[in-house]
Amino acid sequence: LNNPWPRSKGGSNAKLLPWLRTEGDQSLDKFYNETVAKAFLQFYEHTAQVVWNQFMDATWNYVTNITNKNREEMLHKDSERSQHILFQDPAVKRMLSKLQNIDKAALPQDELEEYNKLLAYMETTYSMAQVCLNEGPCLPMEPDLQEIMVTSRDQKELLWAWQGWRNAVGHQLRITFERYVQLSNKAAKLNGYKDMGALWRSKYEPDTLEQDLEQLFQELQPLYLKLHAYVRRLIDPREPIPAHLLGNMWAQSWVNILDLVLPFPKKPPEDITKIMKSQHWKPSKMFEEADMFFTSLGLLSTPPNFWKKSMMERPADGREVECHASAWDFYNGKDFRIKKCTEVTIEDLLSIFHRMGHIQYFLQYKNLSVIFRAGANPAFEEAVGSMITLSASSHKHLLNRGLLSHQHQDSEEEVNFLMGIALEKIAFIPFAYLMDLFRWKVFDGTIQKDVYNQEWWNLRLKYQGMCPPIPRTKDDFDPGAKFHISASVPYIRYFISLVLQFQLHEALCKALGHMGPLHRCVHSPRDILKLGSSKPWPEVLQKITGQTKVSTKALMTYFKPLLNWLVTENVQQGEILGWPDFSCTFAEKDTDKVTFMSLELGPDQTKFGQWVLLAISLVMFLVALLLARRLYSLEKRSLSQDTNAQDTGSRDSSAPETQPKAYFLGIAMETRLVAKRHWILLGLCLILTLYSISLTIRVFTQHYRKPPWMRAEWWSWD
Repeated sequence: LNNPWPRSKGGSNAKLLPWLRTEGDQSLDKFYNETVAKAFLQFYEHTAQVVWNQFMDATWNYVTNITNKNREEMLHKDSERSQHILFQDPAVKRMLSKLQNIDKAALPQDELEEYNKLLAYMETTYSMAQVCLNEGPCLPMEPDLQEIMVTSRDQKELLWAWQGWRNAVGHQLRITFERYVQLSNKAAKLNGYKDMGALWRSKYEPDTLEQDLEQLFQELQPLYLKLHAYVRRLIDPREPIPAHLLGNMWAQSWVNILDLVLPFPKKPPEDITKIMKSQHWKPSKMFEEADMFFTSLGLLSTPPNFWKKSMMERPADGREVECHASAWDFYNGKDFRIKKCTEVTIEDLLSIFHRMGHIQYFLQYKNLSVIFRAGANPAFEEAVGSMITLSASSHKHLLNRGLLSHQHQDSEEEVNFLMGIALEKIAFIPFAYLMDLFRWKVFDGTIQKDVYNQEWWNLRLKYQGMCPPIPRTKDDFDPGAKFHISASVPYIRYFISLVLQFQLHEALCKALGHMGPLHRCVHSPRDILKLGSSKPWPEVLQKITGQTKVSTKALMTYFKPLLNWLVTENVQQGEILGWPDFSCTFAEKDTDKVTFMSLELGPDQTKFGQWVLLAISLVMFLVALLLARRLYSLEKRSLSQDTNAQDTGSRDSSAPETQPKAYFLGIAMETRLVAKRHWILLGLCLILTLYSISLTIRVFTQHYRKPPWMRAEWWSWD
């Protein structure tokens, strides 16, 4: 590489731009020179490919083999990458700040190193966290805890996994997150933004982004309310939906409880995962299937290196790896990879299609400048990947690939199919919105560190209508149990892409001449990928859809048959949309304390007291039975004595009267009197027995909502 710019020992770019040097307060415009600027950008282009490639290589090595050595190498290369866009001369930095956002590289060197180590610690804590059984192995998120949340219907097991994951990750990151916020905001301010939330939002260009997003959410909220009301009735109609019962660790997707909420249970969808396993699918075949799908649409095939270097399943050699699925561009125009711990399921197959959509984007814009090798905005790239899955999950495509056997869908099967998509897409709407809403409020100081967790659940209740299954405290940090928060990945892209994917899908279907419902359309997105970020995203959107703004109309059209059914169903069932009277429980310290007969006791003490009450009820019942048996004997004996007395009187009226005696509480008395007192005692016992049973049921229902003998786990031997 012929370097036209001299370098200094102090930094790779300290003397790269002599044309930018200023003296005193001279105007910056005076030193602008377009020819020199072009020469610099050309040099930057060549060096960026090298530096960014080295950083991506080091990061890949770390996340696919988590060791201290690989971590140090990644941090070193990250520092080099930051130095590549970090200029030491204050005047140069001041001018460049007008040209580009240098993100965390704006931090002083010591704080930059601290920030990088902090980010690596947060992500590593998440990736290596496990939840341990009392006597047995420790389980990681993927695949073990994820499998529990997806398949289990045992509420105790679901709660164990839900709570255990948050204890393993959230607690560890609580203090670290405070320092992360401080350094993030400092980096943002050095870039000219008021806080990190403002810097993140700047990627989308319009100043009205927050208002635009709120408008989108308000348009989408009625869809979510209809779905929420329907699902809530089938899960727990009296309360906010408990966050651990929806088939997902974060309750962002509800598709795994489709079997519980299927509109037409007599026409269940075919089990595609079961079909895949019966056909002996492997992770490699799943990737090949996705690649074949793209090439069948006239798109580019993945290069040979992709198949050699990608991590398609969890390594069998015992390495610690980060399993969160991701697509990687190594910025050399030929190295593209996916990292995923693949399981043979339909969910993972569609996830692969999504990731391969990212790879296709990389391939299409690989000849652009490094600066433009990205989506038109962060949401665009996600939208393209998700749009691909809309085509790949269509009945037509799955039928063609031998993963379905029914040739056609009737109207009821169509509603069932759309319910499955809605549990993935519509259920995601509020979660995708509130993730960054929470962090923006943290960054701007609206949410203080003492109420991180409480405000997190306030947002979850306000937007999702759900609560934690157990009381949470200020010492918990449940947001950190989500990868994108622990890894500092902005999330609003997913909310925007949720809407954008349907808008793009509809436009491409119309261009293809598709007639009929949108969920039956399969198309090719080739022409929208080549521009990368070389054009403003509204211009790219207009080129595809004829519109310059994100619109919810296509999403509404896609789900129209299902929405019509939900409206009818909710009206027939008398469902009330929303949750105005719901609230979540937050405890300050003793969250394990339970009220038992006006006493604050621990769970074990409460459980013991409940069993004592139940035992007393049983004892009283047995006493009543014994008394009844005793009364029967006394009555029989009394009748026998009367008969004998009459016989004796007729034979010898002059003989002295000697009545046999019976005993009551140790006192001898006539049998008739003993029987009378026993009747009184039996009545008291029966009253006490009924009162004791009523009290037992009341205590159990206050604590558990249902008595234990009415819950499924009561009858389980586990």
